[in-house]
Amino acid sequence: MPERKISREAFERRFQSQFIDPVFGSLNRELQAITDAAWDAYSEGRKAPLTRKAGPGFADPDYEIATDWLVARDSIANAQRQHDDSDGPARILLINGSSRTEHTCPGEMSKTWRLVELARDAIEGSGVAIDVLDLSRTTSEYGKTIHPCKSCVSTSMALCHWPCSCYPNYSLGQVHDWMNDIYPLWVAAHGIMIVSPVNWYQAPGPLKAMMDRLVCADGGNPDPTSTHGKHADEAKALELAGWPYPRHLAGRLFSPVVHGDTVGAETLRRSLVDWASDMHLVSAGARAEVDSYIGYYEPYATSHEALDADKDFQDEVRNAAITLRDAVIATRSGKMIEAGARLREPRPK
Repeated sequence: MPERKISREAFERRFQSQFIDPVFGSLNRELQAITDAAWDAYSEGRKAPLTRKAGPGFADPDYEIATDWLVARDSIANAQRQHDDSDGPARILLINGSSRTEHTCPGEMSKTWRLVELARDAIEGSGVAIDVLDLSRTTSEYGKTIHPCKSCVSTSMALCHWPCSCYPNYSLGQVHDWMNDIYPLWVAAHGIMIVSPVNWYQAPGPLKAMMDRLVCADGGNPDPTSTHGKHADEAKALELAGWPYPRHLAGRLFSPVVHGDTVGAETLRRSLVDWASDMHLVSAGARAEVDSYIGYYEPYATSHEALDADKDFQDEVRNAAITLRDAVIATRSGKMIEAGARLREPRPK
């Protein structure tokens, strides 16, 4: 593939473009010194400048491993202990899959966020701990980024590390990766509800990015020293020898709630179900699906008013949340139940 290395002139232009605000005008000398240091990191390819020996418990205890990755691994281990604690509360993770927020463009609250709030209200007060993951923060909050998956798994499952070791990459400026905070939320949860709109027949960008980056939870390698980082030949040898394919999120219950202004809700809902099932998550039987809850010919300006008026759809979302909650509680108590939510027929076109 073509070389991606850029010239120093191009690097400086791109790096300094983030300081275009006139407030930085009096700091030209300082900015040039920082740019020089950043160029040195880039030209030398220092992806992970802070490392230490992996130590006991790793295939190669002398391998220099990124301290960022070790911190992420410890967070996941703590979350797993929380998940496994039979004396602790059941936990449900509610995910707002929309990138829309009133805090930036378009300046109006997300309908999906309102549905997440309905789900939270339905669950609260039952003794279940609730975590909310609002993916719209990637569009409205400084330093919240979900970088794209680099598809290491397409070479070998053993090359895809759990948690992901592709980021941060300091030499390329690929920092502020949010996934190391998101992984523990999934691990600690006993049930996950994803509430999402349809964007052009597909999942919104932040939701799809998170889904892609969760590939390492489905068979990913928990020991990067076994491949000495990203050595494809070592990973292939491990996989050919018989990869155990650890399912790091297996057994957790899930429920998708998908809505759309026109069409595509059922397609996205089925995609979410297939994706979660492939990771060995278990359907709670709670699902809400409609082709359109605002009507095919309603102008977009009335969409919030239409949601307020659609009491049946609001009831479905609450019903889905309660069904997930009951399934989680029953599973935790060893009484696995047959869970199901009333399914509403799509409106005719």
